[in-house]
Amino acid sequence: MATTQIFFTSSLFGAATLAAAIDSGAFADADRRLLLVSNNAANPETTPALDEMAGFERLRDRFDGLLSWNETISPFHPGGWAPRGDDVPLWERYLRRLWDLGDDRIELAVESIQVNPALAIAQLFPDAALDVYADGLMSYGPTRNKIDPLVGERVRRLLHLDLVPGLKPLLLAEFGVQPQLVPTEAFVKVVGELSDAVPDACAGVQEGPALLLGQYLAALDILSPAEEEELHVRMLAGAAALGHRRIVFKPHPTAPAAWTRTLERRAESLGVELTVLARPLLAEVLFKQMRPALVVGCFSTALFTAGTFYGVPVARIGTVPLLDRLTPYQNSNRVPLTIADALLPDLAAGEASTPAHAGEELAGLLSAVGFAMQSQLRPDLRPAAERFLRTSLDERTARYFKRRRLTVLGLPGGVPVPRGQVARRVVRRGRRLKRVLKRVAALR
Repeated sequence: MATTQIFFTSSLFGAATLAAAIDSGAFADADRRLLLVSNNAANPETTPALDEMAGFERLRDRFDGLLSWNETISPFHPGGWAPRGDDVPLWERYLRRLWDLGDDRIELAVESIQVNPALAIAQLFPDAALDVYADGLMSYGPTRNKIDPLVGERVRRLLHLDLVPGLKPLLLAEFGVQPQLVPTEAFVKVVGELSDAVPDACAGVQEGPALLLGQYLAALDILSPAEEEELHVRMLAGAAALGHRRIVFKPHPTAPAAWTRTLERRAESLGVELTVLARPLLAEVLFKQMRPALVVGCFSTALFTAGTFYGVPVARIGTVPLLDRLTPYQNSNRVPLTIADALLPDLAAGEASTPAHAGEELAGLLSAVGFAMQSQLRPDLRPAAERFLRTSLDERTARYFKRRRLTVLGLPGGVPVPRGQVARRVVRRGRRLKRVLKRVAALR
């Protein structure tokens, strides 16, 4: 029986990670390799897909065919559509005919398995073996949603870049999934190919400027537009305070153009030269071509590729207030935010360097944060969480936790609850569970 491997991605960074994994022999040979791309932007009709971005053609030759998920499920949006359970066999037959898969054995490699569209694709091929590859720092945190065991138990491994050397991902560990590193040198080589495809990416920019990275956090409701605009201004002012007179700003592709004009006015008042690179490119291509003297951001994954893969000094800004206001506590951005705050120097304090080494303290911190985020999915993390909180909870580490959260979970650092109240709470929960079970039995 022939084997077809389908690689799903929604970003050029993800496609580059897949290319590096293929080049390093992470995937066995197959009769065919197909790349399935998805444009998950809020308005995909007005936002370029990854296969339209500069340099993509250099990755194209790793695959025997290119498929579009947006076209396949049109007019539905990739992030909002999933198959109904009874329709899965129908959809699988349709996709096998549409994509000329015949009776091939299917192997899937997908990103962000816990949400659509990756989850939907995994459900549509219920017999396919699954590999998951990490799309950044979020892989170091727990799985954000409970995944159907019919999907989770099929995942063979988690492929990830060594963004934080020495740190082991928590993602999908509840299914016993083992992480596997994608070699850094393979990823850097792929970035070199993308850079060669766009030799003029930094035209007009001399080597050695400070590079500011925009993330468009307002689109995720993490900041208001005005607050994010002010964050960019603080990045600019912080870089200027460190003595950088040439500064480059890389805005998020979908960020408002007005933010750029505000930065330009601020740069003029500070007497620094500002260049805005609005062209949609991987930040890593800029690291290679521009060789920046400093990279500044909030909690972008690119801060770690800059510092760890390219040895560029980095600095973060704005992480402390975000830790306090990020809601709910289970928000999956909490882990990247925590890692950035714990390992990167603070631009507001006039600091810049490569990321600090991830030691046992960070592993303990993330175990505690991971349990506080997903205590029901990862109850096995409780001992590590209690150990960290008993020994390492202080004025510095307290910002990574909510006291109310610690109290609800009965963890060190929470508000002590009288035993009588604990008993009454347990009784109330037992009664609620009993009522639910009665209703379920009645429906049967």
